[in-house]
Amino acid sequence: MARNKLDTNDPHILHLAKLVSGPNAILYKQEDLLAYDCDGFTIERHLPRAVVFPNNTEEVAKIVKFCSENKLPFLARGAGTGLSGGAVPLNNEIIISLVRMKRLLEVDFENRRAVVEPGYVNLKLTNSIADKGYYYAPDPSSQYACTIGGNVAENAGGAHCLKYGVTTNHILGLEVVLPNGDVMEISPNGIADFPGYDLLGLLTGSEGTLGIVTKITVRILKNPEAKQTVLAYFDRVQDGSQAVSNIISAGIVPAALEMMDKVAIEGVEAAAFPVGHPKDIAAVLLIEVDGIAAGIDEQIQLILDVCKKSHVREVKVAEDEAERARWWANRKTGFGAMGAISPDYLVQDGVIPRSKLPEVLERIHKISEESGLRIANIFHAGDGNLHPLVLFDSRVPGDTEKAIRAGSACLKACADAGGSITGEHGVGIEKKEEMRFVFNDDEIKAQTDIRDVFNPDRLLNAGKLFPTPSRCAEMKQELKRPEHAK
Repeated sequence: MARNKLDTNDPHILHLAKLVSGPNAILYKQEDLLAYDCDGFTIERHLPRAVVFPNNTEEVAKIVKFCSENKLPFLARGAGTGLSGGAVPLNNEIIISLVRMKRLLEVDFENRRAVVEPGYVNLKLTNSIADKGYYYAPDPSSQYACTIGGNVAENAGGAHCLKYGVTTNHILGLEVVLPNGDVMEISPNGIADFPGYDLLGLLTGSEGTLGIVTKITVRILKNPEAKQTVLAYFDRVQDGSQAVSNIISAGIVPAALEMMDKVAIEGVEAAAFPVGHPKDIAAVLLIEVDGIAAGIDEQIQLILDVCKKSHVREVKVAEDEAERARWWANRKTGFGAMGAISPDYLVQDGVIPRSKLPEVLERIHKISEESGLRIANIFHAGDGNLHPLVLFDSRVPGDTEKAIRAGSACLKACADAGGSITGEHGVGIEKKEEMRFVFNDDEIKAQTDIRDVFNPDRLLNAGKLFPTPSRCAEMKQELKRPEHAK
């Protein structure tokens, strides 16, 4: 990336280079931009106009102000691990890459909080404070690579969100560059229940459409005294699903309650972290409890009893930390493991009431049969967050389109069951039309009105999160214009 000077006459590119650290902090040649044409959602690809690498909030603000004044579309990008196309440059955007803003700025163990820049990697925070007996709870599967800034944009979850919640439950303060270049601090002292509107809640999960986060104050937690993990095998997915409901009904709130079906098991066993799951098993359930040491053994025994009453084939407790770590590595690499059994796959992310697990999984099975494509299911069973992975081969004509239709049908099944089209991956470009499964035109407009308060020129990450307005909605807006008023 090193250059002595910029080989371009584009005045915008030349000016952007002056706003950052010169030629080494900007990419604009096509061969350099290819790595930025998509994120973890690889079906749709578009090249940005340029990629700039600011080092601090001041540089981000200058870039944003310049883009705003010159009507240049722009968006922020972290590690690019997002799974819904939120960082895809649909409109020839300037990408503001935050990967150089990767410092741990402060740790306050007394008040149990830390301050990080947006490019700070999720798992690195836990690793940085583990020696003091603390950790950061949100743990998406990509936590070894994803950034906390990206987690804020998507309101990322993870395997342990059943007990500990998603990102928004751990954000205490934000510094944000608004779409006009102004810098706003929200709860700068980390007092999350500050009076007034919940701007932290509004910004977290807004998918980079309201502002660019440049500093994050997060809650850190003390490591639990004890932790145990159970692995259970079932000959029927329905029995595993029933065990999930029965565990919760028994009054236990596990730290994590994860399930994989037969196709998913085939994938993880063919990939980098096999653990020897039986080849003929229909479902595996991974259950973890943590907390005060006193009482953990009783919870584990109750879980074992519930599983046995739910027709479990085999159930066992991890003998040591090494075995527990192997089980979790097998599960956490589940998405990537699909590459071992399929050339391509599309990850979906729907949420349903836990009691509807059996019927929705049956519907997904029928969608698989109807489409002719295999669908693996990996999901946070405890909170009903499903991840159907549609397996396909993009080299086969029509396969990609079939996968997209099958994925949409899975989301429709979730919405019809009283659920949602996303639990943690965001809407991005992938699911924006599916927003109509859960919102009508007026509800969508209420949300876009909020966006337009922050982002009136729609230069920041345009074309994401919300569907294209229907003709009916457009007519309603036209009739509300002053010239049509009576």
